[in-house]
Amino acid sequence: MLRHLVPPYGGTLCELVAAEPRRAELQAASREWPSWDLKPDQLCELELLVTGAYSPLRGFMTAADHDAVVAGMRLADGTFWPVPVTLSVPGALAARLQPGGMLALRDAEGVMLAALAIAEVWQADHAADAWCVGGPVEALQLPVHYDFTALRLTPAEVRREFARQGWRRVVAYQTAHAIHRAEHASTLAAAKACEASLLIHVEAGKGSSADVDHFTRVRCCQAAIARYPKETAKLAVLPYAPRLRGQRDLLLRAVIARNFGCTHLLVDASEGSVLEAGMPAPEATELGVQVVAAEPMMYVEEQGEFVRQTAVPPGQRILHLRERELHERLADGREIPAWFSFPDVVEELRRAHPPRHRQGFTVFFTGLSGSGKSTIASVLLTKLLEMGGRPVTLLDGDIVRKNLSSELGFSKEHRDINIRRIGFVASEITKNGGIAICAPIAPYDAVRKQNRTLIERVGGFVLVFVSTPLEVCEQRDRKGLYAKARAGLIPQFTGVSDPYEEPADAEVVLDTTQLAPEEAAQEVLLYLEKAGFIGAS
Repeated sequence: MLRHLVPPYGGTLCELVAAEPRRAELQAASREWPSWDLKPDQLCELELLVTGAYSPLRGFMTAADHDAVVAGMRLADGTFWPVPVTLSVPGALAARLQPGGMLALRDAEGVMLAALAIAEVWQADHAADAWCVGGPVEALQLPVHYDFTALRLTPAEVRREFARQGWRRVVAYQTAHAIHRAEHASTLAAAKACEASLLIHVEAGKGSSADVDHFTRVRCCQAAIARYPKETAKLAVLPYAPRLRGQRDLLLRAVIARNFGCTHLLVDASEGSVLEAGMPAPEATELGVQVVAAEPMMYVEEQGEFVRQTAVPPGQRILHLRERELHERLADGREIPAWFSFPDVVEELRRAHPPRHRQGFTVFFTGLSGSGKSTIASVLLTKLLEMGGRPVTLLDGDIVRKNLSSELGFSKEHRDINIRRIGFVASEITKNGGIAICAPIAPYDAVRKQNRTLIERVGGFVLVFVSTPLEVCEQRDRKGLYAKARAGLIPQFTGVSDPYEEPADAEVVLDTTQLAPEEAAQEVLLYLEKAGFIGAS
């Protein structure tokens, strides 16, 4: 039934899920083994391995295979392979592992997914605590997904579907973005040019820096798939972790495409330079997959349709909407032109990216003890509650220390843990459309930036530096803390015996020697209005 399909890379689809009773044997024996909870990107790698998407690999690479791939894109046995597939573990775990032993691979909840027969434990980077474990893998089960289960198809399942529908030539389009009208036009044109059907593989690896989260991305692609001619296009989810795009990544994606039964791989026009650089002929021949660059499609106003860039008539007006402008329009609640995308795709994007006045956001105060952070934060809290429309939560430094971080001291490590906890709580509030007001000292720049990155993924982040000078803060000293610190009674006190790193990236800077608390809070409100977080109907 599957004979007419392109064979898997290496000739055999290497599905590594063990059958019963082997699974029960591995589960019972694992009680005596060390284990490793896989990180999100490692879960993706494991799933691609055990489903056969990485055929002919049967496990994580040893040092010999890794070094050969890095040096010449070949495994130690000479088989072409473009990218190292390794399992990294911390040195403390690596020290407990020995060749001939076993390692249980678990998900974040501790569920055992696979057993790794340790062939080698090797140091990947002698300048860092970076160790790798290589060896064959046997899976007890696939990683558990509760989202889009009907679309999470293994290579074997996709191949059976192709055979059922009689698809011989298939173009794979692996995407980490929504499909708008330009992408629809280019994928449709490529499929027609190849006289092939189309597999849209939506990348769903966590940690992607793409424009939307994978839930929104899949929903957008579900909305777009109906625009293709019936029985010519199929949608599936690919557990592919983000990588730096380049020739090696492109070749790995070609391997994946072939193992899923595809004869062609369509890459975005922006990756055309990779093709222009040239793929060595032997590799292209061995892979058995034709890599095709999508030709840029331009919307010609006079014709009212997308046209290949090379076919645009002279003097015709071309309309553009860059990704940055798209996000600005979403943030401002402005119209997305009908020529740019499909209505239901835009609807999904608006659900994921509401205008700023409907987004959650965090106002993060930082400054010395006694600078006025808590007072300004309290005034701001009252004013935002008075406005209404969104729940507002105050995470004051002292309150958090008492209720969330009571076991922590004031070492740099413990201070960073405390600020990360505040950032996590604020991110959850922000993600759910609320307003978080945080007012810790937060003396270290690196952890403040980590919180910004975390929170900006789900909403707005406004850093307010209360820059009141040390001498003024010390004069106030309402709690007597500076006096105790000067007397040596409080060690590691910020501004006295511990440093304060002033932020260079604050959106608002306030000096309370010049401003009353109400005036300072008003400055923050004015910035929030200017940025679009408040004030709109």
